[in-house]
Amino acid sequence: MTPERLARIKQVLNTRQPDLRVLTDQVHKPRNLSAIIRSCDAFGLANMHVVWPKEGFRAFRKTAGGSFHWVTTHTHPTMDNAVTELKAQGHKLYAAQLSDRAVDFREVDYTVPCTIIMGNEVDGVNPVTAEQADEHIVIPMMGMVESLNVSSACSIILSEAQRQRKLAGMFDQRRMPDEEYNRLLFCWCQPTVKRYCDDRNLPYPPIDHETGELIDGVGWMQEVRKLRANRPRWDDQPENVAED
Repeated sequence: MTPERLARIKQVLNTRQPDLRVLTDQVHKPRNLSAIIRSCDAFGLANMHVVWPKEGFRAFRKTAGGSFHWVTTHTHPTMDNAVTELKAQGHKLYAAQLSDRAVDFREVDYTVPCTIIMGNEVDGVNPVTAEQADEHIVIPMMGMVESLNVSSACSIILSEAQRQRKLAGMFDQRRMPDEEYNRLLFCWCQPTVKRYCDDRNLPYPPIDHETGELIDGVGWMQEVRKLRANRPRWDDQPENVAED
């Protein structure tokens, strides 16, 4: 890894906003969800939350580019599950929803821990979740159309959130907890080793924060080989022989 690449990774991690998140309510078009992930990365979010459509989903990685690697996506079985978890973390919920109580998206405070809820392309945010939201926000329309594409709307809202947080100095120092910072630094610096460990349920080896390289790559691999050699093989087990 080049020093320039490592410096870029650290710069991005140092400006990530762990308490600003997006939650999507069954957004069903792959390109829209992929574009939302890309926007999350661009505006400094570390996490987004997703409730998949009932028919399932496969994101277009071409649209999201490399953003899949840089934004942690948390999946939830239901919106109620996601809302409960985020509220337990102290998040205010801002639902992008046209309603009688909706306010201009620039009027809410994004410097507090908060989650922006984006509804699906047909029905928007479901009524139960909309009722649970602390605020409803809208982007004023000056033309003939009544609304924007969900990914475009998300990008505009995140731009305002970024603006407010920059003015508040929230990008000037690292806000991510050390444990999460160290985990992501390893994952971003050593993606191949990360996949190897994840596939085999192995703990991540330590890396040198000054170089991004494994501290003792050869020694670690030797230990891994010993562990694998000592694991019982399926054909080493005694056969179950039925008694006559």
